[in-house]
Amino acid sequence: MKFFMRLVFLTIILFGITSAGFAVALAENPALAPRTITVALDGSGDFSSIQEAVDSALKGDTVFIKAGAYAQDLTIHSKEQIKIVGAGVDKVVLSGRGQMVGVLHVGKWPYGAMDIEISDLTINEHGGHALGIFNGHRITLRQLRVKGMVFGQQVHDVRIEDCVIGGSETTGVHVTDSQVQLIGNVIHDNDHGVNVTGKSSVRLERNIITRNLFEAVVISDQAKGVLISNTLVKNGGGAAFLGSSTIEASGNIVSLNKVGFLIAASSHTKTSHNALFNSDANYMRAGSPNVPAPEFQAESDMTTDPRFVDAEHNNFRLKPDTTLLNHGAFRYLGALPPLLPPAQNIQ
Repeated sequence: MKFFMRLVFLTIILFGITSAGFAVALAENPALAPRTITVALDGSGDFSSIQEAVDSALKGDTVFIKAGAYAQDLTIHSKEQIKIVGAGVDKVVLSGRGQMVGVLHVGKWPYGAMDIEISDLTINEHGGHALGIFNGHRITLRQLRVKGMVFGQQVHDVRIEDCVIGGSETTGVHVTDSQVQLIGNVIHDNDHGVNVTGKSSVRLERNIITRNLFEAVVISDQAKGVLISNTLVKNGGGAAFLGSSTIEASGNIVSLNKVGFLIAASSHTKTSHNALFNSDANYMRAGSPNVPAPEFQAESDMTTDPRFVDAEHNNFRLKPDTTLLNHGAFRYLGALPPLLPPAQNIQ
């Protein structure tokens, strides 16, 4: 027993010495601790070049970009667990330079990137593209304003959240052979809103996708898609499920488009508790030509005016007298909670 107590006492002493030694080493070598590296055009930061700041970043570091219009492009590769944070979407703008297509690239072949977070800045397109993600894992894009296309290929565990993406002459978000979540975004004024191809697996939840020339969402090839509680409104079409894609679409508002759901017979599509209100047809079978297909309507789907507050001015919250409350497991359909008397307001 005495031997055991001495062993425990010695272990405690050694652990204390080791911990103290590590703390001293950390204090003497700050490079071991996570750092905040500052970028400023006026020379008040550690770097004036975002690329040089990111190249210097180690695992755990944050690159903070001060306010300014940066005519720079950025490629992040062979990096792990770093954050790039702007001073705000209205304060930091990346616009690219030179002959490179796109402005911000995360990962590149054969080099990848892992555990990267980018937030709070604006990215303007250059050469038709704005932001590309290639060969990356666990990439988070949050509170960005992107003017141009976001493209992802062979990326996994990507989360695009609370972003505003629009103004692309092709597609707002295009992913192929990737695993991506799009949550709470506004995707607007592109040719197509979201295009999913290859063997991708994509979840779209609580997005507003509006004013796109063609479909808000296209899922094709062998891709898998889950569409939950989105508002697809004022587009050429709501959602197209093509090829041998596998789809679950529930709790969405698909309204004020020409066509609601365009469904290929070869797809595997399941819909429930959606509200559709479109000018040409709510359900169509894909073909040459496309033909109306009311038989695709699920029993729990509804054909009804959603009663937006002001669709003309792009306010897609629901009026208090909407009929789209409490359907299935959904307290309300679509991306936005309805306007209700203060005592009843749903958050």
